[in-house]
Amino acid sequence: MYEQEKIKPYGGKGDKGKLVEEMFNNIAPTYDKLNHRLSWNIDRYWRKKAIRRLAPYKPETMLDIATGTGDFAILSSKMLQPNKVIGVDLSEKMIEIAQAKVTSAGIEDKVCFQKGDCLNLPFESGEFDAVTAAFGIRNFSDLDKGLNEMCRVLKTGGHIAIVELTTPMTFPMRQLFKVYSHTILPLYGRLISKDTDAYKYLTATIEAFPQGERMVEILHKAGFSEATFKRMTFGICTMYVATK
Repeated sequence: MYEQEKIKPYGGKGDKGKLVEEMFNNIAPTYDKLNHRLSWNIDRYWRKKAIRRLAPYKPETMLDIATGTGDFAILSSKMLQPNKVIGVDLSEKMIEIAQAKVTSAGIEDKVCFQKGDCLNLPFESGEFDAVTAAFGIRNFSDLDKGLNEMCRVLKTGGHIAIVELTTPMTFPMRQLFKVYSHTILPLYGRLISKDTDAYKYLTATIEAFPQGERMVEILHKAGFSEATFKRMTFGICTMYVATK
């Protein structure tokens, strides 16, 4: 078991998947606002960088894991023009917001969302050309199982692109990020979302999540080859790209 799998929101009493679902349902109305403000809108840049890495492969079918409010799925559709993008998430409230964005943009024929367990995906093996995930896999109650599922539904020769928040490795960013994540992030989270515990939990999972070379090893273990990583914005975020 990886350290972040032991960390649960709301006191940790009960199944982690259910608690994570409850947490994201609670913060869904303010999730986008907080994401963009807390990252100074750099989260948009991180998603674009990951999508550009997939561009040479011209994926026609894409799956976005832990899709949240759908930003990664929608941006993938706009930038790569695949035939279809499906987003899956545990949180019904997050999916409702994602679906509203798609309806507003008039791209219902290109992007759709469904509630589902990312550890037990409701898709056939080898169904997708590319699988993406942004800021979600560190919430898995079983990281190996989640990555195995991502590999299973990917076609042989297909690619994954993951962006995940990570802890900077070098001075002074490591120290500055620790202060920011332990003070400003939970305070601002409480003021905007009224859910202090959620943002304390998210900070704890960032610090506990395996990153860099360790994460590449885990991707290889899940069945991916040619796995690479790139730290972005002083190591606050890391992008992983791998091939099945």
